[in-house]
Amino acid sequence: MHSADRLARLFLLPLFLFVAAFFLLPMVRLVGVAGSGPNGLAEYLAILTNPRHLATLLATLALSAAVTAATLAIGTVVALFLARNRFLGRPLLVSLLTLPLAFPGVVVGFMVILLAGRQGLLSSLSMGLGMGRWVFAYSMAGLFAGYVYFSLPRVLVTLMAAVEKLDPALEEAARSLGASRAQVMRDVTLPGIAPALMASGAIAFATAMGAFGTAFTLATRIDVLAMTIYTEFTLNANFATAAALSIALGLITWMVLALTRNFAGSGVAAAG
Repeated sequence: MHSADRLARLFLLPLFLFVAAFFLLPMVRLVGVAGSGPNGLAEYLAILTNPRHLATLLATLALSAAVTAATLAIGTVVALFLARNRFLGRPLLVSLLTLPLAFPGVVVGFMVILLAGRQGLLSSLSMGLGMGRWVFAYSMAGLFAGYVYFSLPRVLVTLMAAVEKLDPALEEAARSLGASRAQVMRDVTLPGIAPALMASGAIAFATAMGAFGTAFTLATRIDVLAMTIYTEFTLNANFATAAALSIALGLITWMVLALTRNFAGSGVAAAG
């Protein structure tokens, strides 16, 4: 056996121990807790039959999809502009756009309150204009704004790298053949960065599905899956339901990431 093979196998042992300790054992325990409640294994079906839990699941899915769509739309436009243009202050602008990467979800929620809370900037402006108090920080709209702000830099970094790798000659060739800007965008640019769009969209969706800090900060009238799990676990001491909801959340996110990885991989292979 070669020394490289021995070294590789030597590192497999700590890797296996790490996976077992921090993934396999917690997941097995979580599945066991979910089936230990009064409903047994039917606790998983209670997620769909309980109107409140089903409504929370659907609201979380809708919010995550909306956040993903908005983040991709904004991120694509900004990434195309920044990757194709060089101007004074560009490095500073890029650093400012990626600043939210340093903020935890609680800080993002606090910023949304400062912007659209009862004593926030928008509330003060609307009151000064005689339009009443404009407050949306403690609703799904506030959570949507916080999640977009939180996810945008992650999407932006990925898309900028993809746009910079895109060959400009392809777009120039399409224009020389009479294609309009919209046609070039539809037929050349977007297909060229499609794997990056899918990958960054999956990250944005997964982040919105499981984000807790922002929802906890704004949770006056918000009922999303992460908050429901927290409530069932801490306030109601309903461990079985909390575990079942956690597994459902993890499975949905995992399926989205797995499908995206497969499609993105096929797209990369086809492009190559």
